[in-house]
Amino acid sequence: MANDLNLCQFIGRLGRDPEIRFSPDGKAMATLSLACGQSWKSKDTGEKQEKTEWVRIVSFGKLAEIIGEYMRKGSQMYISGRIQTRKYQDKDGADKYVTEIVANEMQMLGGSAVLAAAMGPDEDMTQPVMEPLVLTVCENCSTDRRDPIAALAEKENTNG
Repeated sequence: MANDLNLCQFIGRLGRDPEIRFSPDGKAMATLSLACGQSWKSKDTGEKQEKTEWVRIVSFGKLAEIIGEYMRKGSQMYISGRIQTRKYQDKDGADKYVTEIVANEMQMLGGSAVLAAAMGPDEDMTQPVMEPLVLTVCENCSTDRRDPIAALAEKENTNG
């Protein structure tokens, strides 16, 4: 099992506002419903076809708090985590199973909408945002983790 990998990555949009709850000891838990779409051309008709998969995401701790504060229905995000299936009993005592992604990393995508949420209502949003804003939050690292693409670009600029 040392060579196994349980890693799932998604880019999608929230289907509803995140649901935030707190444990008795104050630890945050966020539950999300992420819509991940795909499109293709039909081989038979040549028409564009579309399909949406809904992915249940859960996160805990600081990551859950940040998701609850900044993400809203329609927000685009990147999520990375592991898949898990858990068993529980409903109110009638019947066994139920739920499969979900336990997030450990998230990037807010979407440019000015994310910036507006992060800045608040008192900030000047009259200037256009020329580049998409990407904020990476990782459960096991600091919240100021650098975007790996930006780090690569900086490295290329210093070497060339």
